[in-house]
Amino acid sequence: MCRHDETEGSFGLVLNCSSNLQLADVLQLPISTDSEVAQMPLYIGGPVQPDTLHYLHQRPDVPESIALGQDVYWGGDFTVLMGLLLSGDLSPDAVRFYAGYSGWTAGQLADEIGDNVWIVHPDAAGKVFTLDNDAFWQAILREKGGRYRALSNYPVDPRLN
Repeated sequence: MCRHDETEGSFGLVLNCSSNLQLADVLQLPISTDSEVAQMPLYIGGPVQPDTLHYLHQRPDVPESIALGQDVYWGGDFTVLMGLLLSGDLSPDAVRFYAGYSGWTAGQLADEIGDNVWIVHPDAAGKVFTLDNDAFWQAILREKGGRYRALSNYPVDPRLN
């Protein structure tokens, strides 16, 4: 969750959904397409406006970025972020790019949480850079324990169970 406002709604990013695209597939970069930055994976942030680019990073000095907690920042000055990446002052491992986002109107997310549509886990922001993408939710569910631990072994496709 990047932003939650009772009157304006909520904005978030899906953290564990990769695409087959790389950064160079969606941006014109002044570097070789086989460079580490050009080959950074592009994740799917959600179904809303899939033609927009969003990013999480670990640099508090990127102007206009918003602190999400646990040394994770959302957005900020894209030119500064790309300058840091291209100069090597920011490791590609400290940035994740997302196409699209997930959004909810005012009150919608609270209603869905009340209906148990979502599993809420506070303080998970930092895990985006420490957990393997494929095992992200499994690790979160195991950490929650109890009935969630059993869900962590559930296959992505229930037909494979």
